[in-house]
Amino acid sequence: MGVTATGGVAGEKKALDCNFPFTRLPLSKIMFGMSHKKNPHAQALGSLGGRARAERLSNAEITKISRKGGKARAAKLTASERSRIAKLAVAARERK
Repeated sequence: MGVTATGGVAGEKKALDCNFPFTRLPLSKIMFGMSHKKNPHAQALGSLGGRARAERLSNAEITKISRKGGKARAAKLTASERSRIAKLAVAARERK
C-alpha cells in the first residue's frame, strides 16, 4: 500500500515508495511489553474473591482443586526437574 502523489507527465499519478516497517509486524509483536505490569487493584479484588470462595468450600472440594493444580504442574516439569523434586521430598521425609 503506497501513497500516491500527482506529478510526472500530464498529471499522471506516480506511486511514492514509502516504507511502513510496523505494518509488516504482527500486532502481538508490537503490543509486546506495552502492558506487562498487572493492575494491583485488580489483583487485590481477585484475591478477595478467591478467599471468599475458599471459605465456602469443604475440605474435599479444596483437595480436589489442589489435585488438579498438582497434576498440571507435574505435566509441565521435565524428567530432571521431577527427579530433583522427588529427592528433596525424600530428604524432607528423612528429616522428620
